[in-house]
Amino acid sequence: MYDEQQRPEHGPLAGFTVGVTAARRADELGALLQRRGASVVHAPALRIVPLADDSDLLAATKDLLDQAPDIVVATTAIGFRGWVEAADGWGLGEPLLARLASVEVLARGPKVKGAIRAAGLTEEWSPSSESMAEVLDRLLEQGVDGRRIAVQLHGEPLPGFVEALREAGAEVVGVPVYRWMPPEDTAPLDRLLDATVSRGLDAVTFTSAPAAASLLSRAEERGLLTDLLTAFHHDVLPACVGPVTALPLQARGVDTVQPERFRLGPLVQLLCQELPSRARALPIAGHRVEIRGHAVLVDGELKPVPPAGMSLLRALSRRPGWVVARSELLRALPGAGRDEHAVETAMARLRTALGAPKLIQTVVKRGYRLALDPAADAKYSDV
Repeated sequence: MYDEQQRPEHGPLAGFTVGVTAARRADELGALLQRRGASVVHAPALRIVPLADDSDLLAATKDLLDQAPDIVVATTAIGFRGWVEAADGWGLGEPLLARLASVEVLARGPKVKGAIRAAGLTEEWSPSSESMAEVLDRLLEQGVDGRRIAVQLHGEPLPGFVEALREAGAEVVGVPVYRWMPPEDTAPLDRLLDATVSRGLDAVTFTSAPAAASLLSRAEERGLLTDLLTAFHHDVLPACVGPVTALPLQARGVDTVQPERFRLGPLVQLLCQELPSRARALPIAGHRVEIRGHAVLVDGELKPVPPAGMSLLRALSRRPGWVVARSELLRALPGAGRDEHAVETAMARLRTALGAPKLIQTVVKRGYRLALDPAADAKYSDV
């Protein structure tokens, strides 16, 4: 009898491949996914303009020093810290802090509040919800007509925020901290895009709206946008850290999943729930077989399977218990050509990988079938 204590441990994402599009904190996200068993394909969908080289941020900072704003809205902790650090590098750190100390500063949430206080400043107000909508409501209730408002931007779109303030009569100065640009080397992004379209990925994660927009833009440039959207609609799970990040995908009609708390940890936990729940689980030859992206769980034990074998297994699982002809299986094999002997070779390797040869039955002169347990026949007879 197999000793349960000897069974190799695997995480909830074992057998799944997840794409990571982040430029910042990509290593952290990748490590979280790998610790839970996932294979990770990383391709930054954008790059961040170094603050010291950002002429737009320098110009905005000088503008605010020359003409004081009435209100400053700080949206992210890392952005606020980066702004102050960049100003220090330009020799403008002390004048900037003096200017901010003399005006009303609003913080979007507790992290930004902490960054403001660490700089020796005090915020006027901060919403408990971390919602920019609540910040906007407060400003509009107070009245902004004729007031100068500086908004620290962080690469993320603020849908309707700046427009609403301007319509209400405010002069809005954008402070563009950490601007996004397309990646200098698009080869990794192209590989991720190709893997998504070919269903080589089970999920793609997005931690910023610009990254999502960049992937969509690159797909459009390569004539793959329709294929990408189809993959997201049917087979590849798009997972976003929050609703703002999801906006470019939603604009294209793509539904995404998002954690309740907009952080990397909850995003990974969400994938740990979503991906296993989407895996096909079947009772075959007395075993429980769960078909994942690039591996199979047989009675809870992880069995890595070559790509050709996974293609065959998916073709068989679409009609569990039914005979699938060799010619049909040949079409399912990537780049197999016309020789049905390729099916036999791939099938032999698949059986070896599964470690339970009786899971797949050979039906002489007809093809192959999954040995679905009799009790399950009725359930899958019309599949």
